[in-house]
Amino acid sequence: MTERVNTGKSSEESGLTRRKFLQKASAMAAIASTGIASDAFSQNKSPNEKLGIGVIGTGGRGNSHLEMLKWMKDQGDNIEIVAVCDIYLPRLEKAAKTYNAKAYSDHRELLADKNVDVVCIATPDHHHGYQAIDAIRAGKDIYCEKPVTHWRQFELTKKLAEVAAQSDCVFQLGTQAMSDSAWHQMKKLVQEGLIGKPLYGETGFFRIGDWGERGMAVDDPNAKPGKDLNWEAFLGDAPKRTFSVDRYFRWRLFEDYAGGPVTDLYPHCLTQVVDILSVGFPESVVALGGIHRYDYELRDVPDTFNLIAQYPEKVTITVMGTQANDYNTTDQRGAGNRCPVIRGWDGTLTIQNNKEVVFTPLQVREAKAPQRIPIERAENNVEHWRNLIECSRGRNKQTWSPMDLAFKTQTVLQMAMLAHKNVKTARFDSKAKEIIL
Repeated sequence: MTERVNTGKSSEESGLTRRKFLQKASAMAAIASTGIASDAFSQNKSPNEKLGIGVIGTGGRGNSHLEMLKWMKDQGDNIEIVAVCDIYLPRLEKAAKTYNAKAYSDHRELLADKNVDVVCIATPDHHHGYQAIDAIRAGKDIYCEKPVTHWRQFELTKKLAEVAAQSDCVFQLGTQAMSDSAWHQMKKLVQEGLIGKPLYGETGFFRIGDWGERGMAVDDPNAKPGKDLNWEAFLGDAPKRTFSVDRYFRWRLFEDYAGGPVTDLYPHCLTQVVDILSVGFPESVVALGGIHRYDYELRDVPDTFNLIAQYPEKVTITVMGTQANDYNTTDQRGAGNRCPVIRGWDGTLTIQNNKEVVFTPLQVREAKAPQRIPIERAENNVEHWRNLIECSRGRNKQTWSPMDLAFKTQTVLQMAMLAHKNVKTARFDSKAKEIIL
């Protein structure tokens, strides 16, 4: 018996609406539209004007972006941090004061600000998709932190992809590893036929320690819902829970708001493999994993996760990883991020010494010679931002990590998490674009 999975809701039907997520009629009226404000940016800004940046979410990752953007401005980038948004007032006030930015407690009010041209979404995973759709409809370009949506929100992922495709929104997913030229060089070599017909892509993410989750700071152990902290807004479409400081400040520990390695880390290593191999959506995905080391009361996301995805192009992709051991058998590009191995009928592409793309022909076929190609540029989060800004000015939707690529990658990860939780093989209906268990 198969089960077609309802893994999310449309923006209009979201739990954010049902819970009256900070409803403020003035903000909604300012951005409400029956269509998509696809030409709002080009009407408001010339290519040489300063771009106004608004940052939604001023926690750990949001502040990292704010620091980067401030540094970029100081280095001469023609940008300005004009607005910040957070549902936790102490964070919001601190960020607004630090960066001399206008403060909003509702992301829709920030989106209604005509001084905001580009928005950075750095909120918990389960808010990304809704806020990105709202941003597109408000005519803003987007830098969205990974994962693009929560693991249970496949329908929302699909909706966001549709809305983005229908607009001229310039979208960059925060998979900053895509700023590394190695992956673009490897993709070009595959497209040129160097490895023959693509066959297999393997990658992974190995590290020790769960500092990315348990290490999240609790700003105030005595914090409570109220005028300074909007708990209902935080919950959004997630299951209704009693407030706790751990759920609010350490949200990556909980499946309600995060997914552990499969969605927190694997976008950083899977995105480039999907792109290099130019595959579409998988036929089927299987996954195994669980909490193998960090077994304590709060945590319910896995610390170890392994997946295999099979594609109709007769290509297989594997992603292996754990937070319990950081040994890597291949070169790394970034902390814990194992370099992919791309196999084809005629040979294999790898990375060596973090300096070269290496082509090794099959020993049984000596028609092609080995090759070593210097890597032109390493990963750089600032350059990832600059790529978005350049594309925004030129109205070029092909950023290094665009929404169509994010959709294909996130579908694999969502299928994997659902397969793991249900102990089943997740299959994909390519015509209906539905996940089937």
